[in-house]
Amino acid sequence: MTPAEALRPVLDRLRTDPSPRGEGRTRHNFSVLAAAATEDLDVARLAEAHLDATTILAELDGPAVPPGSCWGVWAAESPTASVHAREGRLTGRKPFCSGAAGPCTHALVTADEHRLFAVDLADAGVTVHAGEWQALGMRGSAAATVDLDDVAATEIGHTGAYLDRPGFWHGAVAVAAAWFGGAVGVSAPLRRAGREGRLDAHGLAHLGAVDADLAAARSMLREAAAVLDGTPDDTVEAARRRAHRVRAVVESAVDSALSRTGRALGPAPLARHADHARRVADLEIYVRQSHAERDLETLGGLVPADDPDPLS
Repeated sequence: MTPAEALRPVLDRLRTDPSPRGEGRTRHNFSVLAAAATEDLDVARLAEAHLDATTILAELDGPAVPPGSCWGVWAAESPTASVHAREGRLTGRKPFCSGAAGPCTHALVTADEHRLFAVDLADAGVTVHAGEWQALGMRGSAAATVDLDDVAATEIGHTGAYLDRPGFWHGAVAVAAAWFGGAVGVSAPLRRAGREGRLDAHGLAHLGAVDADLAAARSMLREAAAVLDGTPDDTVEAARRRAHRVRAVVESAVDSALSRTGRALGPAPLARHADHARRVADLEIYVRQSHAERDLETLGGLVPADDPDPLS
């Protein structure tokens, strides 16, 4: 089954209306993304983008999502590629467009840096350059370069609205839910070896460390989901700090799962099991959506001097 074929059931399980959040929707959607990522990170990546797009459209009073459609969010910027808007038309080049060569039928595209537009990818002015993705990982959702030549577009929200809202940071946590599922999938051979009694003392230590790291990440995601479902008036400042915290903890769990599974089991799972080798390659690419130490620096700058007791 291709990622495109596996994607539709996942999209159908996501809860995106009448309101993208609240009433337990966030916890449910995080769970759907994590479960999908445990099996196939390409599917999870495409589903996460679709969830983000439908959420943005709901929050910014955009057009209705056509039944059966699949949306991407193409917001990457490059010094050598840019998109400009004029009178409801887009022209330019957009890099790193996941799903452009696959299942996406529509996309939200940033232009002139801080404006957001909805585009129907059936427009004759859309040209996808799919051969640039050389990585072994994430090939099923490969991020292509897309040329836009006088493409009809609908502006969504006011200039800067895409970034200037708590929902931008809520979406960043949804990405971490998919990373978490990927870490669970990558560490599955280590858990299996533990159940079957095939681990020595060092292997058991690695398993224990991975279990603790995944438990911490799971707790952070559940806590964040509970806050998002229960706080309709979330602020940008609070959402930003929360997202950086969650992503840092989940990224640490991802690093632990990748490194410790390999150190405990050696090369055999990578060499003999194609599914595991693919999951490792996929996760190593996907988690690099993190900005690593730059994100930790940002988080450090957000920590107040009088941070309260964490158990209060």
